[in-house]
Formats: sequence, C-alpha cells, structure tokens
Amino acid sequence: MTVRELAESGIAAAICEGDRMEREITVPFCCDLLSIAMGKAPEGCAWVTVMANMNTLAVASLADAACIVLAEGVHLDAAALQKAAQQGITVLGTEQPVFETALAIYERMKAG
Repeated sequence: MTVRELAESGIAAAICEGDRMEREITVPFCCDLLSIAMGKAPEGCAWVTVMANMNTLAVASLADAACIVLAEGVHLDAAALQKAAQQGITVLGTEQPVFETALAIYERMKAG
C-alpha cells in the first residue's frame, strides 16, 4: 500500500500531503516515546502515534518513515504543520486509537 492509498482508504485522512505520496509503506509502527521511535521505527513505516509536535517531525525524518499517522484526534499546531509542509513530510490523522489504526493499516496491507 502506498501513502496515497492509505490517505484514500478511509483509515486516516491527509492533514499534510508530503513529497512522497507514492511511497510504499513497509509496516505500521506504533510508538509514543520519541527516543524509542528514533532507534526502532522501520524505514518506510506508517508511524502511528499521539505525539504531535516538532520533535515528531524530526524523528520521522531521521527514521525515514513513509508517513506519520496521528491517532486519537490529535493535531499538529500551526507551526508544526507549516514545518511538515516545508519538509515534505506526510501527516495523516484519525479519531481512532493507536492500536486499532495500526491494525487497520496492517489488515489493509495484507489484503491488498
């Protein structure tokens, strides 16, 4: 599944379309502790988190995540949203909890 396909799937909606919407997602990854995500997020993952700040963007870039999926209805503030757009980082959002979001991504990847 590509990032664009995820954004169009109904699982999560695009908040900020980045530069790589056609990138293949390798795996969903759940983590809210930035130091762990920095070292363990797999390259190309759809990182599902409730951490919505500038540091999340930096970690996603460093880990080479395909996209960030903000769960539980959390949102980036205006400055972080602007930074995501400047850096071409795709951010999606959903009202669903972290686990359910990651599971839905995983099931969609396996089905498709």
